[in-house]
Amino acid sequence: MQENYKPLEIESTVQAQWEQSGIFQAEDDPSKEKYYCLSMFPYPSGRLHMGHVRNYTIGDVISRYQRMQGKNVMQPMGWDAFGLPAENAAMKHNVHPAEWTYENIDYMRTQLKELGFGYDWSRELATCDPSYYKWEQWFFLKLLEKDLVYKKTSAVNWCPHDKTVLANEQVIDGCCWRCDTTVEKKAISQWFLRITAYADELLSSLDEKMPGWPDQVRTMQANWIGRSEGLEMSFTVEGMDAVEIYTTRPDTLMGVTYLAVAAEHPLALHAAKESTEIADFLEECRHTETSEAAMETMEKKGVDSGLKAAHPITGELVPVWVANFVLMSYGTGAVMSVPAHDQRDYEFAQKYGIAIKQVIFSENDSDDSIAEQAFTDKGVLKNSVEFDGLSSADAVNAIAEKIENTDKGQRKTNFRLRDWGVSRQRYWGAPIPIIYCDDCGTVPVPEKNLPVELPKDVLLDGSNSPLATHDAFLHVDCPQCGKGAKRETDTFDTFMESSWYFARFASSKADSMLDESAKYWLPVDQYIGGIEHAILHLLYARFFTKLMRDEGLLVCDEPFKDLLTQGMVLMDGSKMSKSKGNTVDPEGLIAEYGADTVRLFIMFAAPPEQSLEWSDSGVEGSFRFLKRLWRQVHLHVEAGGLSAASLDKTKLSAAEKVLRRHVHHAIEKVTDDIGRRHHFNTAIATNMELLNTLSKFHDDSANAAAIRQEALESIVLMLYPIVPHICQELWVGLGKTDDINTRWPVLDKSALVQDELQMIVQVNGKLRGKIMVASDASKESIEALALADENVQRFIDGQTIKKVIVVPKKLVSIVV
Repeated sequence: MQENYKPLEIESTVQAQWEQSGIFQAEDDPSKEKYYCLSMFPYPSGRLHMGHVRNYTIGDVISRYQRMQGKNVMQPMGWDAFGLPAENAAMKHNVHPAEWTYENIDYMRTQLKELGFGYDWSRELATCDPSYYKWEQWFFLKLLEKDLVYKKTSAVNWCPHDKTVLANEQVIDGCCWRCDTTVEKKAISQWFLRITAYADELLSSLDEKMPGWPDQVRTMQANWIGRSEGLEMSFTVEGMDAVEIYTTRPDTLMGVTYLAVAAEHPLALHAAKESTEIADFLEECRHTETSEAAMETMEKKGVDSGLKAAHPITGELVPVWVANFVLMSYGTGAVMSVPAHDQRDYEFAQKYGIAIKQVIFSENDSDDSIAEQAFTDKGVLKNSVEFDGLSSADAVNAIAEKIENTDKGQRKTNFRLRDWGVSRQRYWGAPIPIIYCDDCGTVPVPEKNLPVELPKDVLLDGSNSPLATHDAFLHVDCPQCGKGAKRETDTFDTFMESSWYFARFASSKADSMLDESAKYWLPVDQYIGGIEHAILHLLYARFFTKLMRDEGLLVCDEPFKDLLTQGMVLMDGSKMSKSKGNTVDPEGLIAEYGADTVRLFIMFAAPPEQSLEWSDSGVEGSFRFLKRLWRQVHLHVEAGGLSAASLDKTKLSAAEKVLRRHVHHAIEKVTDDIGRRHHFNTAIATNMELLNTLSKFHDDSANAAAIRQEALESIVLMLYPIVPHICQELWVGLGKTDDINTRWPVLDKSALVQDELQMIVQVNGKLRGKIMVASDASKESIEALALADENVQRFIDGQTIKKVIVVPKKLVSIVV
């Protein structure tokens, strides 16, 4: 082997060998245990950033390790290619979104290959490819047949600049997350998927079937689904439809002093016709951010509608207020307000001079005053007519029975989760396969006519989706009656594509949505991605898996067996971003140090779940370690030490036994660190320590050479998942001809057994000597050795020994 470490030369050679051998191409093999490792696929923005590098290195380390355990491993890669950024870039650069997207894909694919990721490129997919979204359209129509898809008019977050719907999470400080335009409320007709039909199962599975997910993510999803037990009831309004409300605190019903309704509620719209003040307030609400974070911190505002609602038990009339903290998209768009027992209602009532009536009091003499804040604990009822004296728990049942017996409402289980709106008013997305006919109504596109492809001859100017004016796309004959009709011009939310891509990887060549291969490979054994996807993407992927299962396409209940959410990459304590000018270019680092150095540093700098602080010196240190490893192997090979098989375990010196113990302790620890704990940083540290120990081992015997060979082989194998290029080259340099991809060092437990161990000797609590004893030495023999030690003798000579205490394998304490 060559004397000096030349990473670029080595890496290009090794990568060419991998590509020629097709070693990472996965095939179904029921005779082997399968292992499906997947990292969240990237949006093809043009260049990889360090967050990508970290995410994909973690996945590659796990995949390579599992392959070395003899498993049938699949690790695919693809591109989340639809979305608004491509449209904006197309307009900026005067190119078609497809051209911009595929150029970026080509460039980023090259970058991924340069980093040495062992992907099965034969399974590569791009979600903008009609051969991919054809099956998404097909599945949508299957769900339509099952009444799991419907269309309705709904109030949405609308970006007037990008002219599209935004999810609540895409609205930041009242503005669009992409263009910073003030967001409006707008009522439009949209397609929805009935995710609420699976709410119970999505919730129950979190605890029953997902032990390999972080507790934080499961909690976030449980809170998002938000199951609650409560009471739904009606407050009547003269001359109007009754106001339906839902509450989880029926025990506070007798303390209601006002109702609050959303700006889009029919009562608010009715009141606005008679009042410019109310109309102006509704217009203000149209521009109010409705994300959870914003709702928590924003100023609570409202206006009296002038309408009165009758209490369902007492008949007392309470005012109806229009409030900016009530949303039509949650519940019924109306809430009963009990200011004495809800802090938000309390502050609102104080601000607008609304009555506050306390009906819950403490049971145990704790402070229940409402002079300064609401009393939100449960307790005992007063001021509640026939319910006085009941505990909150008893009152819940008693009030519910009263409401049900008078036909004013019923007990109900509610979910915070709302159906998923999948319509987007943009061009660069999968067309929704629906046709509208004046005679036949809403007509599904026949399966034989799928995919409905995006037309390529469009002009993007930002004013509207070009699908709405593209004559050849828009106008079509009705599949049922043959008369002229029009296509749906909305495209799917891009979350649709990312909700099933993991399954398509398993059936990448199937002439159907999925085939039997998907049942072999799924669920994904290890999924890796950022915590920012904990809610929407992961929830939608779980939902789609259950839909595909019920269609007979899959046999698993959940998509991802284990989930790893990696931390961010930081620079000087801040997240790396182009806007902050604190990014590091992976390509430049690869050119300077090689891919293995980049991989080593990013795995060594922090545990995967924690944020990683970038360090130029850390990168240089990683490079120095790889050069040191290369040097150690080169010196050993030059000395002719290729004789691990000739090791004679019966003739080991004490120093040789210690070195072998270090080697096999490292194998034991690294196997656990990588395989179970995913603590790659400590696995690397253990190998660094072992290499340091080996460099200090000076012995020219045949057995010493064999142990050195064994140690170097073990280090190379243990580091291979992390730095595969250099390790493959060193494996060959060590004279090995078998495939490093399917090997892992074998633990010799006998090497961990210590024949002798060192114990310290104390006299009156002070260290006075160290002795070597047999590992199975008796208490009596240990005492004798301690008392006979030359240095110990100096401190006990002429003294009366009162007591000798032996702490096994640790110390001997002599009291004189």
